[in-house]
Amino acid sequence: MILTKYRVAAAGGALAVALALLPGATAQAADEPDAGKAPPQVELVLDVSGSMRAKDIDGASRMSAAKQSFNEVLDAVPEDVELGIRTLGADYPGEDRETGCKDTRQLYPVGHPDRTEAKAAVATLSPTGWTPIGPALLGAADDLRGGEASKRIVLITDGEDTCHRDPCEVAREIAAKGVHLVVDTLGLVPDAKTRDQLSCIAEATGGTYTTVRHTKDLSGRVKQLVHRAADPVVTPSAVSGAAECAKAPELRTGLYSDRARIGEHRWYRVELPPGKELRAAVTVAADRAVAPDSGVLLRAVTLRGREIVRGEAAGTGRTDALSTGLRYPKPEADDDDGDQPPAETVCLQVAHSFTDQGASTAKAPGLPLELTIDVVGGPSNGSDVASFGLGHGWWLLGLLAVVGLLTGLVWGFVSRWRVTVWRSN
Repeated sequence: MILTKYRVAAAGGALAVALALLPGATAQAADEPDAGKAPPQVELVLDVSGSMRAKDIDGASRMSAAKQSFNEVLDAVPEDVELGIRTLGADYPGEDRETGCKDTRQLYPVGHPDRTEAKAAVATLSPTGWTPIGPALLGAADDLRGGEASKRIVLITDGEDTCHRDPCEVAREIAAKGVHLVVDTLGLVPDAKTRDQLSCIAEATGGTYTTVRHTKDLSGRVKQLVHRAADPVVTPSAVSGAAECAKAPELRTGLYSDRARIGEHRWYRVELPPGKELRAAVTVAADRAVAPDSGVLLRAVTLRGREIVRGEAAGTGRTDALSTGLRYPKPEADDDDGDQPPAETVCLQVAHSFTDQGASTAKAPGLPLELTIDVVGGPSNGSDVASFGLGHGWWLLGLLAVVGLLTGLVWGFVSRWRVTVWRSN
């Protein structure tokens, strides 16, 4: 659990560093009005398989702990959050796997819950069948389908999926659809395999994993996740980069999400008017097992292929996300006849050097990336280093050389003076 928390914190921190380069983008997002915004949606997915009978949570069964926490959560649902409940393994007690792997249903529809009705529905549950986590996730994604509201699935289970399809692959498939859906997972007294599987599901969608061994911890964590859904967030727009700049989608100021396979380069275009500055940042996350050494590259080039500026970062496997950014100011045109020259087309290339660990690493979908674009007013005075072409850096290199030379001369003079004084005394 601690390792997963550090991984999530590192990924969030890397994205925060990238976004720190872009104050204009975050300020604009914060200033956007919330009028007419759809309410956030949360679906609680509860494991009701036979193993939930085990009495190892504060002397009571896992099912009893889950019911108690659900009742407490229902009493504390924020007014602006729509909530639903789905079960897995609640109805079929038989031995046929094909039938057991279809055993998932929506217990309570997503909406503003009637607390009495929802509690009554939860009270009827009894540990019964299999553990079809993958089918339950697909069902929950359908329950939350449509609209631009933020969506969150909270999966509570005590064991591994017992069906044919790896639920981690299902989570990647859901994330690749660009539906802005996060899956948080909670493991009730889990073993190592269960922890690994639930961690993989959470990481594939940008969610979190938590181990739970006490009823109060379960209630507190689920409440926290439901309330987190109500917090305002910037939702990225799904975009599909091209294999070359000529066919790339045009991006404006905003936050975008895409997928890039291992060894694949993605291209995007931005129109940059004179007197404006392009600020761009990209974060690529490893949502599956990859080799430790990795890197991410963001290049700005002209339509003719000449590189303007680049940003790059390298990693050694200590975090699951890498970020980098760049800035490119376009000066005002020196045109005396008053005609406004056309905007410059800037091609942005995103590439990463994450590598797989052999046949066990899933090749599709590609690794998730987030691209932030901001076009702001260009530098207006010499105090802004970007106005001197910091991307090329020649003036700064000369300044550092002069400062270094003067510092060396002064230090040499002081050193010789100290030696002379010491000898004379």
